[in-house]
Amino acid sequence: MHTLLPFILVLILLIVFLTIWANQLKIAYPILLVLAGLAISFVPGLPILKIDPDLIFFIFLPPLLYEASWSVSFKEMKKWWRIIFSFAFLVVFFTAFLVAIVSNQMIPGFSIALGFVLGGIVSPP
Repeated sequence: MHTLLPFILVLILLIVFLTIWANQLKIAYPILLVLAGLAISFVPGLPILKIDPDLIFFIFLPPLLYEASWSVSFKEMKKWWRIIFSFAFLVVFFTAFLVAIVSNQMIPGFSIALGFVLGGIVSPP
């Protein structure tokens, strides 16, 4: 763990700077984070981080969903409530179901329950 600590701290700083940069560029910060993660994955010789999936679902997922809830405009929701509740519910449900089925088939050892959790994370955006 002590050998990974500097690497983890650099990753946290990179996340903070990319989030600030995304706000200045007026784009969604997950776009830059995904691109940076993709770029980092191609760098040879970096240490491999192994994180327990339960840790991700119990520690990192709730703050992400909470943060996303603050960007909801209740005025816009009231204006477009029929479209939101008719189309969005069906599309989110279908996407979560599809992600659950595909991830269960494509990822070895990935249960259908974990697939639905992944689908619940991926489908709202």
